[in-house]
Amino acid sequence: MKHIVFTGGGTAGHVTPNIALFPAVKEAGYEISYIGSYEGIEKELITGQGVPYYGISSGKLRRYFDPKNFSDPFKVLKGYFQAKKLLKKLKPNVVFSKGGFVSVPVVLAAKKCKIPCIIHESDITPGLANKLAIPSATKVCANFPETLNYLPKEKAVLTGSPIRKELFSGNKIKGLDFCGFTANKPVLLVIGGSTGAASVNNAVRDLLPTLLQKFQVIHLCGKGKTDEAFGGQEGYVQYEYINKELKDLFAAADVIVSRAGANAICELLALKKPHILIPLSAAASRGDQILNAESFERQGFSYVLKEENVTNETLLSAITEVYENREKYVAAMKESKLNQAIETITEMIVELSK
Repeated sequence: MKHIVFTGGGTAGHVTPNIALFPAVKEAGYEISYIGSYEGIEKELITGQGVPYYGISSGKLRRYFDPKNFSDPFKVLKGYFQAKKLLKKLKPNVVFSKGGFVSVPVVLAAKKCKIPCIIHESDITPGLANKLAIPSATKVCANFPETLNYLPKEKAVLTGSPIRKELFSGNKIKGLDFCGFTANKPVLLVIGGSTGAASVNNAVRDLLPTLLQKFQVIHLCGKGKTDEAFGGQEGYVQYEYINKELKDLFAAADVIVSRAGANAICELLALKKPHILIPLSAAASRGDQILNAESFERQGFSYVLKEENVTNETLLSAITEVYENREKYVAAMKESKLNQAIETITEMIVELSK
């Protein structure tokens, strides 16, 4: 039986596209193993899939000064030797990396072990981890046409993002029941990303009295970000993170407020859900979410609200505008030529395994 090792972690966005590929890869006759960090979000998500999980040492490479910059390179080096040992033991035919810092030692080790490696870059410009890994990769998959300009021509393939098939099987009634909502009032779903977005969370809670006049609100606020003061309000529910029921919550939602992480926006596009994107500010990130959001805004898919412009008034105005003009956004998304990412990437995996 052929064997594939997946890697990637740090945020849910570095894991969910891997999970989306699992069924197709299994169907193509592959046994799957996963290499991630010892205790990252990926460990919980992957072990929940029943896939063998191997933790390695992982450090973050920062562009700014931090005392950990002195110790983390040693963690990465340790991770490299651990990954090399694991790959020699597992003997995979191919490695697939979704990025994040834990993936760098795995990709470098794959090259050293002469194992073909495919990287998937979600954002318009490659992140630091993928920049370090690209020279060791055999192929690099991209989400946006704009990304091809940043990649070596002979390695770059425009694939789009693998979307979990189950997202399309959501049930609106189940979603409403899960939240204790009625069917006769529209639903606003707010997603702060797996780490939560303080400015968005605060604005949503400030606006609750106004929002609840028109909407029922589902608030996914991130780990440790729920607020007991708002518990038990009719028409409002808050969760740290939702995994299994997410497809039903998507199905129940009429308008979505979301971060502009590449996977999140590709899911919104695939599901054709009218949405407002609030990209992470350039001050808090390398600005990739801003570029993702601008690309979607140019194509008419999204209403974009910059993080520094988030106030109660601007957020309320954005939600109202998108809800009232939702048909316009849905029509634009229907025009999108969403690539068959899962099929394209699975074919590439099979091809490279030869």
